[in-house]
Amino acid sequence: MNRTIARVGAVIVTASVILFAVCMLIPFDFGSYFVCMLLPIGYIMLTAGFCAESDEAHRAAAIAGAIFAAIYAVLVFIVYFAQTTAVRLDGLGEQALRILDYSRGGLFFSYDLLGYGMMALSTFFVGLTIRPKSRADKWLKYMMIIHGVFFFSCFIMPMTGVFSSMASGETSIAGVVALEFWCAYFTPVGVLAALHFGKR
Repeated sequence: MNRTIARVGAVIVTASVILFAVCMLIPFDFGSYFVCMLLPIGYIMLTAGFCAESDEAHRAAAIAGAIFAAIYAVLVFIVYFAQTTAVRLDGLGEQALRILDYSRGGLFFSYDLLGYGMMALSTFFVGLTIRPKSRADKWLKYMMIIHGVFFFSCFIMPMTGVFSSMASGETSIAGVVALEFWCAYFTPVGVLAALHFGKR
């Protein structure tokens, strides 16, 4: 059961990241926001699988990874549920939109980056728990650990004011390229995790 849940989670992660990349290119904002609410569901299932197979020596790292995954999920659900409900349907005033609308680079955009910073910390700690038994496992371990580096940019950049140019709501080509790069990096993580939990 543990491996099945984790493998299904890995498939959800992989599919969500690919769909997000496609929605960004189309562009289809509602689709992007919606699949970003599926991603944390799959990621928590995946993380739970690594927790279940961790040994005593790696238990603290596994628990830290699971807790950071939960924090990531809460932040991301708040951000994207707001985008698909209040921002899309409620006819909010300009001040509320500056705060809530993800595309304006305001508070909820910063929450989103903080959430993905927490995901990066989670992958770092989860990566520490993996005991590779194949070359694919080694790639998975190191890709998850290296992904932890994203924490610093996700945590620091909103404090610098670098995203203030998004206030007009116009889509940034640089932002799309950065997100597509992240998708290209994280898709193999989902695939390798699915292979890892598919082994008997």
